[in-house]
Amino acid sequence: MPVTNFQDKVAAITGAGSGMGQALALALASRGCHVAIADINEPALGETRSLIEAQHAVKVTEHTLDVADRQAVEQFAADVVAGHGKVNMIFNNAGVSVTDTVEHMRYEDFEWLMGINFWGVIYGSKAFLPYLQQVDEAHVINTSSIFGVIAVPSQSAYNASKFAVRGFTYAMRGELTETHIGVSCVQPGGVKTNIIKSSRYVAADNNAPTREEFINRFEEIAGLTSAQAAEQILRGVLANKAQILVGRDARLAALLERLAPVRYLRVVASFLGGNDDKAV
Repeated sequence: MPVTNFQDKVAAITGAGSGMGQALALALASRGCHVAIADINEPALGETRSLIEAQHAVKVTEHTLDVADRQAVEQFAADVVAGHGKVNMIFNNAGVSVTDTVEHMRYEDFEWLMGINFWGVIYGSKAFLPYLQQVDEAHVINTSSIFGVIAVPSQSAYNASKFAVRGFTYAMRGELTETHIGVSCVQPGGVKTNIIKSSRYVAADNNAPTREEFINRFEEIAGLTSAQAAEQILRGVLANKAQILVGRDARLAALLERLAPVRYLRVVASFLGGNDDKAV
């Protein structure tokens, strides 16, 4: 069956050096769950481990990982089971962003983002599935975004990756419906994480916000802390939800897309101060 509680379970979490990944690791540890934390940023990963070990009596293993490297992800899965004896959950949470127009975005930036946001999810899901089949309670949790539901100018690469993660995750859930493995797609709205601060940002023109202005605007509208987001995600996992909308803004955006599948583009353009006369 899907995971019914977190006590004495083992969770693998990518992107655990900061933001929601770190918050998920701490929240799971507080519930008696052993954690295998992974991130490409080794110092940040060490900080997460220190926070967990200072507060909770659970086993923590630390794994420096580039989720865009398939062999490394497969080794990560094997190492988790070798270190913990089993694994019950994989949180494919690592993510990056690029802010640029389709016209000006470099192919290299698009490929970099897709390698982490999309292929990282595929590698994590496939690498862990054989091990999840060996335990009684198991769950795959893939992080998409509310930008996997609505499209936003300057976020074409990010939108593409998160739409893809949503479709991939729902298809996998359908394939595993008759098994004991739960599958959930996490779609956060505005959450105060480091993803914008560490994003690749290219101003469209001289009138566009600077990188600092863009970061500050996001911080102003982000409705949840990472800890609050983690709590909502874990409640969704225990309920075996297919779609875990995180935050009031995510729920409103999802509703808007259902009510106006194309016309919402005008709303988004208006909010961003632009104009989309071709949206119907």
